[in-house]
Amino acid sequence: MSQKFRKHYSREEARELLPKLRVWLDRLSALHAEFAKNEQRISGMLNSGQDTGGNLVNTTVKLQTEIRELFREFQEREIFIKDLERGLVDFPAVVGGKEVFLCWERDEDDIEFWHDIDSGYAGREPL
Repeated sequence: MSQKFRKHYSREEARELLPKLRVWLDRLSALHAEFAKNEQRISGMLNSGQDTGGNLVNTTVKLQTEIRELFREFQEREIFIKDLERGLVDFPAVVGGKEVFLCWERDEDDIEFWHDIDSGYAGREPL
C-alpha cells in the first residue's frame, strides 16, 4: 500500500495534541482577524494615496510572521487545517489498514470521526 503521509496518528496521539491545537487555533483565528483588519486599512490608505509606512505596516508584518509560525506547527506535524473558522482539523491515520484522516472540530470534546482522504468532511464516519 503506497501512503501519502510520513506520519500517521493513533487516536490517542491525536487526542493528546487537542489542548495545544485549541490554543493554536484560537490564536490563529485572532491573528487572522487582526491581520484582515489591518490589510483593509492599508488597502484604504493605498487607494487614497496616503503613506502606508510606519506602525500599521510593521504590526501587520509581525502578525503575518506569527501566523506563519503557527501554521508551521501544524505543517511540521502533518496536521491539516481544513477550515480555520470552524477549527476543522485532519490527522493522517491508518484505520483498518487504509490511510484515512481522523477528523476533529474545535468544539468537539474528543476525536470521534474519520473519513477517507478523498471524501472530506461530508464522508465522516464514527470511529
